[in-house]
Amino acid sequence: NAAIDTDAREQIGHDTIEAEVSEMQQRVKDIDLALRKISKGRYGYCEKCGKAIPLRRIELIPEARFCIECESKLRK
Repeated sequence: NAAIDTDAREQIGHDTIEAEVSEMQQRVKDIDLALRKISKGRYGYCEKCGKAIPLRRIELIPEARFCIECESKLRK
């Protein structure tokens, strides 16, 4: 029983780390995209509606690609 519990904990730990790595890889892609947008003068604008992303959102999530309204529609 102890071996099964240990195996289960190890698998959960592995799955958690794998999910975190995947999330960080996506964030790096989003940051690279944000840097390209800066060079093109399109940084800070929603990719869906084209409106300026509120400064407070940009301060919290510099790589944000969408305004809050469009982001919430995409998540549904």
